[in-house]
Amino acid sequence: MAIWLTEKSRVVVQGMTGAEGTKHTRRMLAAGTDVVGGVNPRKAGTSFQVKDTSLPVFASVGEAMKETGADVSVIFVPPAHLKSALVEAVEAEIPLAVVVTEGVPVLDTAAAWSRARDSRTRIIGPNCPGLISPGRANAGIIPADITGPGRIGLVSKSGTLTYQLMHELRDIGFSTCVGIGGDPIIGTTHIDCLAAFENDPDTDAIILVGEIGGDAEERAASYIASHVTKPVVGYIAGFTAPPGKTMGHAGAIISGSSGTATAKAAALEAAGVQVGRTPTETASLLRAVRPRTP
Repeated sequence: MAIWLTEKSRVVVQGMTGAEGTKHTRRMLAAGTDVVGGVNPRKAGTSFQVKDTSLPVFASVGEAMKETGADVSVIFVPPAHLKSALVEAVEAEIPLAVVVTEGVPVLDTAAAWSRARDSRTRIIGPNCPGLISPGRANAGIIPADITGPGRIGLVSKSGTLTYQLMHELRDIGFSTCVGIGGDPIIGTTHIDCLAAFENDPDTDAIILVGEIGGDAEERAASYIASHVTKPVVGYIAGFTAPPGKTMGHAGAIISGSSGTATAKAAALEAAGVQVGRTPTETASLLRAVRPRTP
């Protein structure tokens, strides 16, 4: 099994005809993802050649869902158009919307999220690499060739660290890897992923990657202590970050002792999570858990 994305997922790409959308649609197809079309109101009714595949272009997400049975949207539109694209996906009630777009104004994100509050759409991102269930499907920009299927679940704020840990543990493999993004406002959280991995019978162990800023990791630690029975190992990016500096992601800012890597690691360790001080050490901690191979 996998969480949220499987070989049965049918993917539509909002922004497929743009440069980034085209490039990553090609990569998703190469990974075996069932990409069924794109959305661009100005090119509706046409087809778009991606790799060796001719994909239809629809006027809206709703039309794409009706015509193809799409249940996942991957969004590559520019930041200025993200709010309307995401609201369109939410109002169509597509089950999963993956927002790769970075540089989205926080006010736009907040406005879109207010429309999504009572929707059936799960949102991942923005400013995220997406998610991959290796050997099954890939929705976003995560490289598909750096690991294989297995029994580890990974949730991460950082795209780069997602890739590194996938590579470090490629001989064991992953059920699903989810890059949730590091913006101040995001859709799916660490806790959402922890709950899904806990309930997935084919995930034996979980890696949680966080970073400085905010309190998401502390809240995840509290959830793990009360609700997660599977082994969890963690890594927090930013042990050497100076206080009061924004580091990379828009949400990665610390003030005093609040939001530091040390404080987050302490909270996770108090919940029984082993926390590595480097990605390689984190991978070694996971190996010690010895999840079963497929």
